[in-house]
Amino acid sequence: MADQTPTRVNRNRRIILFPLPYQGHINPMLQLANILYSKGFSITIFHTNFNAPNTSNYPHFTFKFILDNDPNDQRYCNLPLTGMASFDRIFVFNDHGADSLRHELDLEISKKDEPPVSCLITDALWYFTQSVADSVNLPRLVLRTSSLFCFLVYSSMPILHDRGYLGLANDNTTVKQVLAEFPVLKVKDIMKMGFKSSTDAIGGVLNNMVKQTKASSGIIWNSFKELEETEFEMVVRDIKAPSFLIPFPKHFTGSSSSLIEQDRTFFPWLDQQPPNSVVYVSFGSTTNVDEKDFLEIAHGLVDSGQPFLWVVRPGYVNGSTWIEPLTDGLVGKNSRIVKWTPQQEVLAHKAIGAFWTHNGWNSTLESVCEGVPMILSPFFGDQALNARYMSDVLKVGVYLGNVWHKEDIANAIRRIMVDNEGEEIRERAKVIKQKLDVSLIKGGSSYESLESLVSYVSSL
Repeated sequence: MADQTPTRVNRNRRIILFPLPYQGHINPMLQLANILYSKGFSITIFHTNFNAPNTSNYPHFTFKFILDNDPNDQRYCNLPLTGMASFDRIFVFNDHGADSLRHELDLEISKKDEPPVSCLITDALWYFTQSVADSVNLPRLVLRTSSLFCFLVYSSMPILHDRGYLGLANDNTTVKQVLAEFPVLKVKDIMKMGFKSSTDAIGGVLNNMVKQTKASSGIIWNSFKELEETEFEMVVRDIKAPSFLIPFPKHFTGSSSSLIEQDRTFFPWLDQQPPNSVVYVSFGSTTNVDEKDFLEIAHGLVDSGQPFLWVVRPGYVNGSTWIEPLTDGLVGKNSRIVKWTPQQEVLAHKAIGAFWTHNGWNSTLESVCEGVPMILSPFFGDQALNARYMSDVLKVGVYLGNVWHKEDIANAIRRIMVDNEGEEIRERAKVIKQKLDVSLIKGGSSYESLESLVSYVSSL
């Protein structure tokens, strides 16, 4: 991993970065900002006050908080602050943020005491920023925070809609149907994405995201060529804008941008565990389960007989503050439950033998980067696509889903931790990690992609 000490260089070019204000989007954008800073660029971060990062962790960046500063602006001030409902902000900011963003960009571009602005890099879901960047003659690059495979599926939504896949009923016959256009996917994977047509609210956002990503001056992917080689060839063929594949976790961790305080008290316990013996469990920053499902998960973990480190985010269990539904003594001395962790550090630990994950792309890629096999339980959005790719294409995980039964959970854990199948999965995960490590060496695909990005931005 790269040295995170700021480099003292003459910074004669500036980049403005604008992340989507959610944990899974903030982390990769600030990782990218650190990478670009290490390459000599001055960094300005635009951010909403909602889910604002801890700026003291980034003294080498300039932060400017925009869009939701006015408490009297009814478009923003009454939006939900927590949970999935907070994603309403994506719709509202895309619909109403253009004038405010244009004003802020004009101010930044006109500054005489700062290096000139080379470009704007925004989250791909901030699709409204393309027209704004065009209006001020500023090149816009996008950061796509999910996989190339996911983007290709989103790009095919109109076709999937025309084929009738998006509106199929949720029954045992249709959910197992395979998509002819993407044979790795089943209808139930599409249903988990959260929309029923290419023109409903979420479908509209994704269609606009695809359109404005293709109109951008470049696309930065948190991935690497050897992971998604076929998909990379398709993207290069279909999109004129250059693509840059950079595995951010191999350069900087996301710990400093965590919106939740991280527990480190479990590390002495983890240090005492045998190699590859502990199941690490975390379902991300936005998922939720009912109490009965939470208890099935708990009993499945205990019944597996394997030690585990389980992240239970406050509010994860509907109707509970934290882990109140658990009975005393259910989780023994050989396991730990914590509220949040420095995840990359955990996954890199020798004691971790498997990662039971919701398959958000950050978590999925971090697991790949450390060669850790996965148990796959996607909840919504791109998670189902990531999980299916890991299980059926790369074959580095056991697909469990999230219909919770303790017997199925215990069985999945034993498959990956004890059975011969788990050894085969672990070996495939190790091979992919080795390919990644080679790609980071001078002349490798990831190394050259980063160098190309630096040269490209410097030329703008």
